[in-house]
Order: sequence, then structure tokens, then C-alpha cells
Amino acid sequence: MKMRHVTIHTAKLEESVKFYEEIAGLKIQAELRGKGPHDIVFLANDEGETCVELLEDPDGAYGGDGLSIGFEAEDTAAYREELITKGMEVTPLISPNPQVTFFFTKDPNGVEIQFI
Repeated sequence: MKMRHVTIHTAKLEESVKFYEEIAGLKIQAELRGKGPHDIVFLANDEGETCVELLEDPDGAYGGDGLSIGFEAEDTAAYREELITKGMEVTPLISPNPQVTFFFTKDPNGVEIQFI
């Protein structure tokens, strides 16, 4: 079995779409705007393997605790510096062993985003 997508309920749909496009490198795969009680946007990588569903739901929006989503970065140190120049708040680099380096930032909903 493989995971199809992660759903994030958001009060900030447009900001969230922009974040996942510009920061996580995902592209809109499907949009369900005006077709139900909530607007929904699915974003994924080119292979469709990494999928985030953003569901506009101001009353049930994610509160920011207990969720972390990890994305692979080719060069974590360089990508961290790039995000800093874009004005993003990022954690220091973390390296629990010589083969692994990562850092965190947050999406517009407060979801912890890890680049590893």
C-alpha cells in the first residue's frame, strides 16, 4: 500500500498553494473550486508521488501542532540559505549523523516542513 496524499485543512488556501508551489516545488494537479462546500487544491511533484491536498476550511483549519511533512532537498545547506534570502524563518541545520542533514520551516498553516 502507498500513501495517496496528506490533507491540510486551511484558512489560507492561496498562501498555502503558493508555499507548496514555490517552496516545496509541487505543481497543481487538480482543483475543485466552487464544486462543493470547500475549495480543494491537489499539488504533487512531477511523478505524482508526493501529493498534498489543501482544503479551504476556516472553521476547521489546522492549528499547528503535531504534524511534520518531510521533503528531500538535493543540498540542504544551500536550500536553507535560499529560503533565508526569501525571508523564511528556518531552524539551524540538524545532523544526527554524518549521512543526514535537515532543517525545518513552517507553511502558512503552521505545519512543520522538513527539508532533508
